[in-house]
Amino acid sequence: MFWVSWGRAPLGCVIWCLRGRVVESKDGTISVASAFAGHHEAVQDRDHKFLTKAVEEAYRGVDCGDGGPFGAVVVRNDEVVVSCHNMVLKHTDPTAHAEVTAIREACKKLGKIELSDCEIYASCEPCPMCFGAVHLSRIKRLVYGAKAEAAIAIGFDDFIADALRGTGFYQKANMEIKKADGNGALIAEQVFEKTKEKFQMY
Repeated sequence: MFWVSWGRAPLGCVIWCLRGRVVESKDGTISVASAFAGHHEAVQDRDHKFLTKAVEEAYRGVDCGDGGPFGAVVVRNDEVVVSCHNMVLKHTDPTAHAEVTAIREACKKLGKIELSDCEIYASCEPCPMCFGAVHLSRIKRLVYGAKAEAAIAIGFDDFIADALRGTGFYQKANMEIKKADGNGALIAEQVFEKTKEKFQMY
């Protein structure tokens, strides 16, 4: 809920309530514009701090030869849970992107498979796989630095920006996708029916 009282207000008057926080000056008067600006600057400073850590991880990953220049930091209650970088080369794993690695490590550290009370800071706009991982982990907030085009400019996969933007501008690779039919499709669909009593969604 968000209430605003325009102009200046008398002592004891609520100027605004944002996520349950009342903002008021010592003498009881405050301008809405200055209060909002202060809140916005505080959020910017906080985001800058954690995004800087993600960027530092991007440099670290390249320096130690683990993978590409990408970093990610998972934060909970203003504390860093994990700080990770791209591990594709080290693990010989094309899915070991910084965001996926950070989510995996955060889940292990916190002992759970959903991170709804966490935020993630990524040095670069996540690829579709990483966006999917962020979504599946139920992370409540994503902040990223560089746009996907910055990674594409130095040779990273062309499909990333196309998938994110819904364009075909960068697309070069082609892959055939086919849904199985016949008995193969039937037995695959039966898995869900036959396991629903044994497996409960979290």
